[in-house]
Amino acid sequence: MAPRTHWLFGDQLGPHFLDPHHGGPDAQAPAVMIEARSVLRRRRFHRAKAHLVLSAMRHRAAELGDRVTYVRAETYAEGLERAAPHPAPRRSSTRHGSANPSRKRAAGDRLTVCHPTSRRALDFAVARKEVEVLPARGFMVSHDDFAEWAGRGSGQGLRLESFYRWVRGRHDLLMDGGEPVGGRWNLDHDNREPPPRRRETLDVRGPWRPREDAIDEEVRHDLDRWERDGEVSFVGRDGPRLFPATRREALSALRHFITHRLPDFGRYEDAMLAADPVMSHSLLSVPLNLGLLDPAECVERAERAYRDGDAPLNSVEGFVRQIAGWREYVWHLYWHFGEDYRHRNALRHTAPLPDWFLHLDADAVTANCLSTVLAQVRDTGWTHHIPRLMVLGSRALQDGWDPAAVTDWFHRCFVDGYDWVMLPNVVGMSQYADGGLMTTKPYTSGGAYIHRMSDLCGPCAYRPTHRTGDRACPYTAGYWAFLHRHRDRLAANNRMARAVKGLDRLEDLPELLDTTARRGDTPP
Repeated sequence: MAPRTHWLFGDQLGPHFLDPHHGGPDAQAPAVMIEARSVLRRRRFHRAKAHLVLSAMRHRAAELGDRVTYVRAETYAEGLERAAPHPAPRRSSTRHGSANPSRKRAAGDRLTVCHPTSRRALDFAVARKEVEVLPARGFMVSHDDFAEWAGRGSGQGLRLESFYRWVRGRHDLLMDGGEPVGGRWNLDHDNREPPPRRRETLDVRGPWRPREDAIDEEVRHDLDRWERDGEVSFVGRDGPRLFPATRREALSALRHFITHRLPDFGRYEDAMLAADPVMSHSLLSVPLNLGLLDPAECVERAERAYRDGDAPLNSVEGFVRQIAGWREYVWHLYWHFGEDYRHRNALRHTAPLPDWFLHLDADAVTANCLSTVLAQVRDTGWTHHIPRLMVLGSRALQDGWDPAAVTDWFHRCFVDGYDWVMLPNVVGMSQYADGGLMTTKPYTSGGAYIHRMSDLCGPCAYRPTHRTGDRACPYTAGYWAFLHRHRDRLAANNRMARAVKGLDRLEDLPELLDTTARRGDTPP
């Protein structure tokens, strides 16, 4: 019997998505890939993100050659129809796909597809009678195993720390027998150093960067044409592709990070430098979320570097925590919490996102931290986790922006942003819209935190210690205004009660609240 055709989504581009073992597709199954224009029409994505995803898809099609039928269509439904045979064989709709009629699936034949990464895509696949959904690939923990962990009833809820330790033990990651290497599970305390003083950049090798090729040139031409014709619209700036689009490039990026950047990753993991947005971060969330890398190979290589004496434990543990801990945790909470989680709004924040934020207008912003970070997003579609949480997310939380709109913004504007990534990260971690299902407190701060962990406050027109007046820091004033607005709720939170009591000491609170209200949604 001929093998069934396997459908590859645009974030399922690594070899493990065609591996027949452990419930995978048929061996040597022909593949189909669909470039659906409707995806780009639905949202105003960052230009760099659109380029990266299309480049990665077309590169994968070129690698697979005659094994794949690559279809450009308006929708996935149209693409599946066009991938089936027609009375007269048609040429492939892209030079990077196969037009070989023998590779087209027979009418009515079943397709297989690995579990998609969004509810919308999964619902579409499940509704198609000819599609069989296979187990998810690209993650270390299966849905069944997570359900087993979540159902244990340990009394700790669904907290990251418990899950992370469970994953470490189950996969024998950084373990000595039944105990964590070095005697501690969590080395966060060692990974919270502020940036070195009087240094504009870290003294580490820069990140791996790709060279564009003819496929990138074709993608750029297509995006320019579609935008010029009014078919699609983007935010952010176009520029050279900065992230891997092929398996070979992704492996090069991984090797480069492990060899040259991992040793210095840990200590400055939470720090920010205006002239060095990448610091020692891996940037591997991008190829991981495209499916070009498997998370197990990333953490295994990092552990090998520690065992071989090439990287310190705090750096390796911090990296392993990001991949085997947080990334797995977010993926499973996305499915565990269900579709209603998308509409959570425990703090009842409803303000729309202001135009300057929607359009990444960094030049309109006076606050140096926010202007710098927004410019990084505008220019590259990326910034690391602390600017995301404590600059961008904190601004949204303090100003009471609608968490659903904030989630959509992060999804559209970040090259590593997908529905499963951003929904828990924004609704749960960044905006506390789930009321504490995911975290124990809201993550926001005044300007003092940004001042301590960055060099962004020195040249700023505002002062992190000023709550009122012309030089009042919008993060400091915003922090106290946020606590005041949600005083009753936060006073009952053990981790926030002390901060809330601090409101009683603010003699200038009425002036602070008036200043914050008058600023409204104008750029701070």
